[in-house]
Amino acid sequence: MTISQEARELPPPPVSLLREASLFLDFDGTLVTIAARPDAVAVEHRLHELLQKLGDRLDGRLAIISGRAAANIRILLDHPALVIAGSHGAEILRPGSAIVAHEAQPLDAVAQALLQGLTARYPQVLIERKPLGLALHYRQAPEAEAECRRVAEQIGARTGLTAQPGKKVIELRMPGADKGTALTALMQEPPLQGGRPIFIGDDETDEAGFRAAAALGGVGVLVGDMRATAAAFRLADVDRTLAWLEDTARGTP
Repeated sequence: MTISQEARELPPPPVSLLREASLFLDFDGTLVTIAARPDAVAVEHRLHELLQKLGDRLDGRLAIISGRAAANIRILLDHPALVIAGSHGAEILRPGSAIVAHEAQPLDAVAQALLQGLTARYPQVLIERKPLGLALHYRQAPEAEAECRRVAEQIGARTGLTAQPGKKVIELRMPGADKGTALTALMQEPPLQGGRPIFIGDDETDEAGFRAAAALGGVGVLVGDMRATAAAFRLADVDRTLAWLEDTARGTP
C-alpha cells in the first residue's frame, strides 16, 4: 500500500483547486444523498443551479461519471450541456447527443434462478437491472451482504461481468471500463482536455477515478468518512460538498 492510499486524515480542498480545472463528479453520495432505492433519489433545484454555474465558470469542462445509466443521469439532472459517463464509464453521452436507450441483456435461466433465490431469502434486497449490467442493493437488508457477494460472483462467472462492491451494493458491470478509463478518455476530448482533472466521489468505485486524475496531474477529493484512498482531499458529506462547489462557482477566495 502506498502512502497516498493509507487511511490518514485528509485536508479539505482549497477553493482555488478548480482554477483551470476539468471537473469530474460522481452522482450518488457526492451530489445527492444516497436513497433507500435508486429511483427514490431527490435532485434539488439547488443542484441544477450549481451545475449551470460550474459549467459556466469552467467553460464547459464539467462531466458526471456515475454507475447509473447515462440516460438516467441526463433525465435526473436535465442538463443537456453536460458530458455524462454512465455505467461506470461504459457509456458516454455528449452534449447535444440524443439518448440511446440500451436494453438490459437477458440473463440465462441459472442466473435468473440465483436472483430469485436471493430475493426469496431476503425480500428487501433490490435487484436493479441496468443497460450494461445489474446491481444487488442490500441497504435494507445488510445481513444479506455475503449472500449478495456470492450470487454476484456466480453470475459474473456466467456472464463475464465484473463484480464491483460499493456502498451497500454489489454491482455487475462491463469489464474493461471503470471511472478511471472514462476520465482518461474524456481528458482527450475538448473541452475537458484543456484543464487539470479533479475527480470528486465517495465510493470504492471512485478510486479508479482518483488514480486516473492523479496520473494526469490532477487530484481526487473523497466525500464522506475517512478511509484508505488515493484521494488527496476530503469533504465530510454531500451538504459540505455542495457548499464547497458553490463557493468555487462564486469564486470565493
